[in-house]
Amino acid sequence: MTEIRLEPEKWVDRYADYLFNYTIVRVNDRDVANDIISETFLAGLGSMKNFKGEASERTWLISILKRKIVDYYRKINSNKGKAEVKISSPDGETEGEWLEEKVADLSDKSAEDIMENEELGLAILECMDQLPEKQAVIFKKKTIEGLDTETICNEFNITPSNLWVIIHRARTSLAKCLEKNWF
Repeated sequence: MTEIRLEPEKWVDRYADYLFNYTIVRVNDRDVANDIISETFLAGLGSMKNFKGEASERTWLISILKRKIVDYYRKINSNKGKAEVKISSPDGETEGEWLEEKVADLSDKSAEDIMENEELGLAILECMDQLPEKQAVIFKKKTIEGLDTETICNEFNITPSNLWVIIHRARTSLAKCLEKNWF
């Protein structure tokens, strides 16, 4: 196996755009995305000795980036406000003191849930990019845009049964891709 050597002097040129595109989808704020990417590069520099070369440089940076994004959501969720929390003893019978503690709004999804949903969405988009172009376009029009069968069939000059074969093949390919790259 070829040893992969880190080249931090090339990270910005090689990976900044990719990391930005990955991050902006998740945080939807350019300044925050740029801050997280800077933190990722700094963390990468600080942990270069831990790089084992088992993954590519980009994959290693993405794993650092994912942790930085989760940290960002944890931070903003922990700052939502203070609430009083009643603590029970382990036996569940006696109640402890009221404590004021920072807690996230429990009706909100956790940062991890949000991240996981966004990561799944990105994984689906990446898998859709691997579909044949016509198949991807037809799949998007039918399943995402919700166009009716007749409109799509007329646009692509195909029969309804051909449409459903294309949709089925796209779903099968997406399922295989997600199973390989997401789960």
